[in-house]
Amino acid sequence: MIHLKNNILNSILQDKFNTPFNSIPFNKIILSEFIPSIKSEIKKTLKVIKSICYQSYEASFENTIEPLSLCGEQLELISSILFNINSAETNLEIQKITQEAAPLLTKFNNDVRLNKKLFLRIQKINAADKSHLTQEQITLLKKEYKSFVRNGALLNDEEKKILRLLDQKMATLSLNFGVNVLSDTQSFNLQITDKKNLNGLPNSSIELAMETAKSLKKNGWVFTLDYPSYIPFMKYCQNRSLRKKMSIAFGKRGFKKNKNNNEKIIFQIIRYRKERAFLLGYKSHAEFILEERMAKSEKNVISFLDDLKQKTLPFAKKEWNDLVEFSKNKLKIQNIQKWDIVFVSERMRESLFKIDDEFLKSYFPLEQVLKGVFEITKKLYGLKFKLNKIIETYHETVSCYEVYNEKEHFYALLYTDFHPRPGKRSGAWMTSFLPQKNKQRPHVSIVCNFSPPTEKKPSLLSFQEVTTLFHEFGHALHGILANTNYSALSGTSVFWDFVELPSQIMENWCYQSDALNIFAKHYKTQELISEETIEKIKNAAYFQKGLETIRQLSYSYLDISLHGKSFEKINSIKNHEIKVLSDLSFTPDVYNNCISTSFSHIFQGGYSAGYYSYKWAEVLDADAFELFLEKGIFDKKTAKSFHDNILSMGGTNHPMKLYEKFRGKPPDPNALLKRSGLLMKQE
Repeated sequence: MIHLKNNILNSILQDKFNTPFNSIPFNKIILSEFIPSIKSEIKKTLKVIKSICYQSYEASFENTIEPLSLCGEQLELISSILFNINSAETNLEIQKITQEAAPLLTKFNNDVRLNKKLFLRIQKINAADKSHLTQEQITLLKKEYKSFVRNGALLNDEEKKILRLLDQKMATLSLNFGVNVLSDTQSFNLQITDKKNLNGLPNSSIELAMETAKSLKKNGWVFTLDYPSYIPFMKYCQNRSLRKKMSIAFGKRGFKKNKNNNEKIIFQIIRYRKERAFLLGYKSHAEFILEERMAKSEKNVISFLDDLKQKTLPFAKKEWNDLVEFSKNKLKIQNIQKWDIVFVSERMRESLFKIDDEFLKSYFPLEQVLKGVFEITKKLYGLKFKLNKIIETYHETVSCYEVYNEKEHFYALLYTDFHPRPGKRSGAWMTSFLPQKNKQRPHVSIVCNFSPPTEKKPSLLSFQEVTTLFHEFGHALHGILANTNYSALSGTSVFWDFVELPSQIMENWCYQSDALNIFAKHYKTQELISEETIEKIKNAAYFQKGLETIRQLSYSYLDISLHGKSFEKINSIKNHEIKVLSDLSFTPDVYNNCISTSFSHIFQGGYSAGYYSYKWAEVLDADAFELFLEKGIFDKKTAKSFHDNILSMGGTNHPMKLYEKFRGKPPDPNALLKRSGLLMKQE
């Protein structure tokens, strides 16, 4: 936890940290020093940039691009600390600081990207002969040039003023959107005092609810909208009216008639994004974004989504009809509503595959799964992880590991933050505190919201949480194994529809016997998970894949509809959702629920006009993992190729070129359908 202290003259944020591996001294950071430190570092960085601009030497990669890539490192570090903490361990003071910092940093970015003299130097270098440059240097040069152009370098002075204003407004609005979602998430809880209303819920869920009630000084059991509480409740609670209450509360986040309502913010963000795109000569925000994506255009994205929809929807409809019949015959629920879907699906899955999630969780204690991920990573890439209890973290439940490569060289710091708490946004993500570059190894973090331990049991993960841990660890490997010269091209600094490949491919090991046998052991008896259970897990992986795909496609269609060229001015976000999702929805609309108002991926994260990339990357990962299945899931040669061509290369070359170097061919779109069981059904 960051402790508040009296301000001092020289901020630790502006010095080199006298700590192991230059790790962040979280406990010594004084919150009131963030803004002064950011202002000071902005001033220093702009001074360095001025010296680059006004030097007498002819512009070259060595005297312009290279020093530009290095300047502002301390500012970047301070900013990453602030915004990462705002996501994982925020409070009102931190939120206020980030809201003050966002426009300062946006103005700084504009001051750099709209600097005429600096851009003229970059323009000359970009137009000059590049034969003496390496591929990585050429990529960095092109990225810098494009970044300046895409941030207004070619605009006239009046247009630049407009762009500055738009960027500052959007930076603040994005932060406010996230604050509102978090506030609505935390403001709701469901207190149960009658034990019969707990019928169907697993013991672990009941224990967690009891401890939550104690922490809030309430009687009985308290359930919240945090995933470890919400998801089991919706899956298992037999009381339909209580499921309805929880579901509606979850769907109302950012949509209630209170100060946290996000409708106005969405209108503003969409309008400003559209105005910014027009200003830069693009027909839409989607066209602007997709210029720097593998998909390349809105037309290609819609074609990709339509193709998946056409192939998947018939099977989703059949799966839905089967679900309706099961619901009527087995559960006596005649008309499935939104709050019934997860509950009925889970009963049907249990019936078909004889899988008990509570039974499965006994084989996945968090610490054991984490050790399993470490061991699998060692087998694949030779990495070793060593817990360091001395390095400071931003919360007492966060751990830090030293990472070494197979030559015993220090390679990274890895922070792990696994459980929900007040001040932490929902979901799971990987982030970086310190990027990798020449002679600097990265500090990365994975943040999740897994079921916490109780007084009686350790943290036991659902199988979905196991795959989430592997997913985020895949992102972490992309950062840890990065080996580039420039941080702007390192790790996850790749095209957004390529960034999910390293994460999604890692999930595949969760379904392989040779991998599960490493870590899937009963937390009490240490009994290894049986082959029969593994087969059930594999078979259940195909369950309702059609419905699952349609659900993800619906989010992708909604995203592209809000940011594409066909988007027209709307009076109601809710009505727009109904129109876009009409042929993808299977239950009646809930009038006081809205997806967009808590759709943080596109309004707070970096997925605007890019949510399709989850499915896009699934095609890549399904195709890529086929090679591992062919050669062996721990085949050293295949793992080395994935390391050398994907994980270590970052954004040093076009992602399709990197992929084809690994795979030896372009990705096969049918690989995803085949893995999902949908191709077999078609045939």
